[in-house]
Amino acid sequence: MKMIQNPVLLGFNPDPSILRVEDNYYIAVSTFEWFPGVQIYHSRDLVNWELIGYPLTRSSQLNMLGNLNSGGVWAPCLSYSDGTYYLIFTDVKSRKGAFKDTHNYLVTAESITGPWSDPIYLNSSGFDPSLFHDEDGKKWLVNMIWDHRKGTNSFAGIALQEYSVKEQKLVGPIRNIFKGTELRKTEAPHVYKRNGYYYLLTAEGGTEYDHAATMARSRSLFGPYEVDPMNPILTSDKSDEDQLQKAGHGCLVETQNGEWYMAHLCGRPVIDKKSILGRETAIQKCYWTDDDWLRIENGPNPSKEVPAPDLPVSEAVTIPLHDDFNEETLALHWNALRRTFEEKWYSLKDRPGYLRLYGEESMNSFHRQSMVMRRLEHFQVELETSVEFEPENFQQMAGLMIYYDTEDHVYLRITEHETLGKCIGIIETKYGSYEELLEKDIALPNDQPIYLKAVIHDHLLQFYYRLDTDEWQQIGEKIDIGHLSDDDSDYVRFTGTFVGMAAQDLSGQHKKADFDYFNYNILT
Repeated sequence: MKMIQNPVLLGFNPDPSILRVEDNYYIAVSTFEWFPGVQIYHSRDLVNWELIGYPLTRSSQLNMLGNLNSGGVWAPCLSYSDGTYYLIFTDVKSRKGAFKDTHNYLVTAESITGPWSDPIYLNSSGFDPSLFHDEDGKKWLVNMIWDHRKGTNSFAGIALQEYSVKEQKLVGPIRNIFKGTELRKTEAPHVYKRNGYYYLLTAEGGTEYDHAATMARSRSLFGPYEVDPMNPILTSDKSDEDQLQKAGHGCLVETQNGEWYMAHLCGRPVIDKKSILGRETAIQKCYWTDDDWLRIENGPNPSKEVPAPDLPVSEAVTIPLHDDFNEETLALHWNALRRTFEEKWYSLKDRPGYLRLYGEESMNSFHRQSMVMRRLEHFQVELETSVEFEPENFQQMAGLMIYYDTEDHVYLRITEHETLGKCIGIIETKYGSYEELLEKDIALPNDQPIYLKAVIHDHLLQFYYRLDTDEWQQIGEKIDIGHLSDDDSDYVRFTGTFVGMAAQDLSGQHKKADFDYFNYNILT
């Protein structure tokens, strides 16, 4: 029997919205402060998934300069009606403290690969919006309501309002149709209609280890909604450390053959409940009971192996493990932090065969970092690159970055020192505190490439470097990178670890660094 192996989307791929259009399946996931916005994957069999693009590729669609850590694009919802793809998303501008500034938008396209429209503003009352297309042609937006007041339930319920395609805005009354269950933190609403019932699927319990999926139903879209007596329908068994954890934030899809599946987020902790890869996407098989409630096969806990639907096997193009930067555009799996890809800070043409980065702001900046990164998707990997970089002062740096956010990252960087000259060392920023991990940086020769390597085994990182003809030299001791996770911070955050190349020039001279290749080698 053909099986789905979970997670189906490895590494930082949270908040899945799954959609079928004829024989094609799509999953859209959150990208937070990483650009372009919203990753879309494609499959024909629910087993093999391929990254096919991003809807939010222009600053006119998404401007995240200045967005705080784990802000930006939250919980996209992908839907299809009357020949048009609809994508709803939130751009979160603030989230720490009592208030959350969460602006919800809609973009549309006639093809899943675009071009996608500029955004239509919807509302700002809360996050996790989704669009329901009813059988009568009406369209309805649902989103959770955020209540900033003390002494209240901050997750104040699910708002429902009609969307007018003709007027391109929300119209009519706003109704609070569901205030959640005792699990609280009710969010991520999706509406479905089946056998005369409107079903409201929400996430509850928070997106950490108490995460869950709740189902409620009503004969009327406006409620009242009856909660499934077996609620929650999906949640993780926290006592089973080998199980997929954090299961929740689900979205349903029906196959061509009438089978039902739920895509949901999950996490795989490596040590002390720290999920260094971030929140990932898994798929569970579902069925309907005789009294019209949805159940997870072998649930409510998620399974790592799930029977696949009865569909032809369809191979997918996987993300390449090696990039020699010989193309004129970057491969789809590369991301930038908060900013669009513009040739004023990166280039594949200035020196063909190399990725050139022009140094800009520091690793702590919420604005203009020169960073080209990909998701860390495996627990055991070897990363390698080669850089040609001739810094002139200590404010110029370039190298190999292991990055969670501005508060937590580890950096094997080349710089200039007044007495050492060109040199290499390690910077670790942990919980926002800066440290240089070598007692003394190591001097390097000028005018030749420097090879950089990182080996990651679960939560441990070891750096290496070498010159053209030399053997690899270990640099520094093993580093515990457990702090590169959602779970090791004094405030909730939501992304995952990225790896790649970076350059800084704090003097403002935009010193260039040329990277020849990047290897991502999966270790067994």
